[in-house]
Parts: sequence; C-alpha cells; structure tokens
Amino acid sequence: MDGGMDESTAPAVDEALLAEIPVHSTNVLSVIDASGEIKYVSPSIERVFGYRPAELQGKQAGEVFHPDDRKRVLAALEAVVSSDDYRLETAEYRHTLADGGYCWAESSASTNPTSQGYYVVNTRDVSVRKQREQELERTNEQLDRFASVVSHDLRNPLSVAQGYLDLAAAAHPSDALDTVAAALGRMELLIDDLLSLARGGTRIDKTELVDLAALAEGCWRNVSTGDAALVVAVDRRIRADRSRLEQLLENLLRNSVEHGGEEVTVTIAELDSGDGISIADDGPGIDSDTRAQVFDRGYSSTSGGTGFGLAIVAEIAEAHGWTISLAEAETGGARFELTGIDFE
Repeated sequence: MDGGMDESTAPAVDEALLAEIPVHSTNVLSVIDASGEIKYVSPSIERVFGYRPAELQGKQAGEVFHPDDRKRVLAALEAVVSSDDYRLETAEYRHTLADGGYCWAESSASTNPTSQGYYVVNTRDVSVRKQREQELERTNEQLDRFASVVSHDLRNPLSVAQGYLDLAAAAHPSDALDTVAAALGRMELLIDDLLSLARGGTRIDKTELVDLAALAEGCWRNVSTGDAALVVAVDRRIRADRSRLEQLLENLLRNSVEHGGEEVTVTIAELDSGDGISIADDGPGIDSDTRAQVFDRGYSSTSGGTGFGLAIVAEIAEAHGWTISLAEAETGGARFELTGIDFE
C-alpha cells in the first residue's frame, strides 16, 4: 500500500464546500475592469480588512490605497491593463481598513484578462512580514552605527600607541617592541574584521554589473601575495554589490595565500552548472574534519589569524542570496564554491 487514497475512497468536494472557500481563504480575490472599478470582491475581505463585499463593489480600486502609495500602485495596475505580454505584476502598499486604519498588503495580478475583459487580483495581508523587515532594517542600522563608533573609538588610542611605538623602536630597537608591534597589528586586523562582520550580513539593496575578471585582478593586487599566482578562467559579468564582492574575493584570495603558501596558484573559474564560480588553490588544502568549522566566527587554523575572514565571506554571500561551500580541489587544495549567482 502506498498510503494514499484512490478515487473511490477520496471524499467528494461538494458545491456547498466550494461556496465556503472564498470566506475562509487567507487571501482576498477581487475582480476589476480596465478602468480600475471593483466588480467583485470575495467574502474573505471582511475577515482580512473588515469590509463587507458590498461596501467596495463599484468603487475604484485606488480608494483602498494609502494616499502616499496610490500613484505607485495605480501605475502597476496600468501596466497590467496595457501590457501585451503575459506576466505577473506585484505591488506592496498600505491598504485601508474598515475602521479607518491601514495595514500592509501585497496584491498580484496577471496581464491576462478574463473572457469578459476583467482582471483578477489576489491580495493578502503582509503586515507581519513587513514589521519583521522594518525591525531587521532598524537593527542593521543600529548595528552599523555601533560598529562605526566602536571602530572609531578603538582606532584613536591604537593610532597613538602605534606612534609612540615607532618612536621607541627608532631609538631603542628590541624584540620586545617587535612583539608589541605585532600585537597592535593584530588589533587593527580585528577592528577591520569586526567592522566588516557587523556590516557584512545587512541586506543588499543596490547591485550593479561587475566585470568579475577585472575585479579579481584588482583584488589580487590588494593582497600580499609574494610569489603566488592568480589564474582567472572566467570572463563574465556578475550582478553584485561591488564593494562587498571585492571584500569577499580579497578574503578568499588572502586565505589561499596564507594557508597555501607564497608559491600557491589560485584559480577562479565558472562552475560547470553555470550558476556560480569556484576559487581553488593547489595548496595543502583543509582537513576534512575541520571543513564544517571554517565559516564559524572566531575559528582560525593559524595562531595569527583573527578567525573572522571566512565568516565575513559567508555573511557577504548570504546577503547577496548566494550559497558558499568548501570542497577539495582536484589538486588537493581548498576549493570554495559560490552558487546562486546572477551572471549577465
């Protein structure tokens, strides 16, 4: 037995039940004509927005939009009515409530009219989602401000300490002062990485087409590479936030050089699947037992590392909607794969 029902045992859906469905739906179905007049609205409107269907029938759809959103939503409606191509238009806006208030709603309509020339609009309440998005945006803004203040307040005393250290080292060179210099350098790296980590996961609102090969070669020049070599075997443009993509690539390239040695070769190539890229090196690779930890904050396989470099990479990838994974390269080195990328 497959655990399912055959047609003889499945309960029939009668007309009475079908008539109840519009009342219990979590969405509101509306029918409008080309002028935007509401010809029909499902009974679920009363539970979702508080109106009785008869209160809205015959009115213009724009009357239920918040005044500040009306022009934008009507433009989307006009695009539905005037389009010759089949597509789905979606608009997010504030919908009036029967008690005079507003809630956030999302409406979708296809450009394909009914045989009578009407358009079917599907509307749902998205207030909870919108509230979460706004809370996340406020949290990210607060985090960004906090990170900037902390960074500024830490850099000032660090700069003073570095200045006096340079004077002391010039007058009295010693191994002890070299140790202090290394500690201050590590503090500076930590500040940079913590600031990047705080900003790396924030949502990306603006992207642009970036020449991947040109950006990768620029990143390579920004990294201390010694006698290492870079091979860019991909000639594509990628849609991304240029600044954050640059930081992602620099961190991955720096990781390959630091762990693979100064004579390592790093290759950037397009994946066979066509939905991403790989950054692979011919170094000693990363032990299979620790691969699951490399993206964790604070994890480092070297004593001089901050443990944030690959965590920042993961944050930036996630902010773009990409997925990053670690595997073993054909040469035995480390191979990072970024998937979900939009190529042009």
